[in-house]
Amino acid sequence: MPTPLVVADVAKTFTMHLRGGLRLPVVSGVTFSVRKGECAVLGGPSGVGKSSILKMLYGNYSVDEGQILVEHEGALIDLARADPRMVLKVRATTLGYVSQFLRVVPRVPALDIVAEPLVLRGVSNEEARDRAAGLLSRLNLPRDLWQLPPATFSGGEQQRVNIARGFITDHPILLLDEPTASLDAANRKVVVEMIAAKKAAGTALLGIFHDEEVRGLVADRIIDVSDFSPRKAAA
Repeated sequence: MPTPLVVADVAKTFTMHLRGGLRLPVVSGVTFSVRKGECAVLGGPSGVGKSSILKMLYGNYSVDEGQILVEHEGALIDLARADPRMVLKVRATTLGYVSQFLRVVPRVPALDIVAEPLVLRGVSNEEARDRAAGLLSRLNLPRDLWQLPPATFSGGEQQRVNIARGFITDHPILLLDEPTASLDAANRKVVVEMIAAKKAAGTALLGIFHDEEVRGLVADRIIDVSDFSPRKAAA
């Protein structure tokens, strides 16, 4: 399927229970698709709903209306209606995610954190750790940190662990939420190269990049999330 991710008429409203059940519309009518080998970027001003869209696609937020269709093991799955078990299956092999924040089990070494997604897919510990080491080297994380848990790392060091963990697998769809936000220029360049390699391998990527230079280097297309603002629709 040349278009492994299709989003159709998705809407999301938050209910503010501490404010008397006030309903706050976030996005409405979100419709787009992402092709294999393409990096599409969600654009628009802060607060317009870009991160909310990524979280709905990954299943962290529920969907009020619409469809999120992904090609998973030869079948089309609507993540907007899928049960939690199916969402986890799709995440395991089809839909990867690199967030802004590293959330891992405490006291686990950085090398094992990066290797874990491969181990869970049946790759041997030795091979998984070798591939993890290669990515951490490429991202310039000092070798003396590899056997340490990343809880005490700097923000940029944690983000490099996060990126390595997200890029180590061959998920056909990859969501990127500000992957270069905490990185210096040298490591931003590495991530741009890693995204280009994923595109060349046929991965469909959807991301948020506030860094204009990085966005210009990776984006094949900008999806203006302002077009899906309920306030715009009501104007």
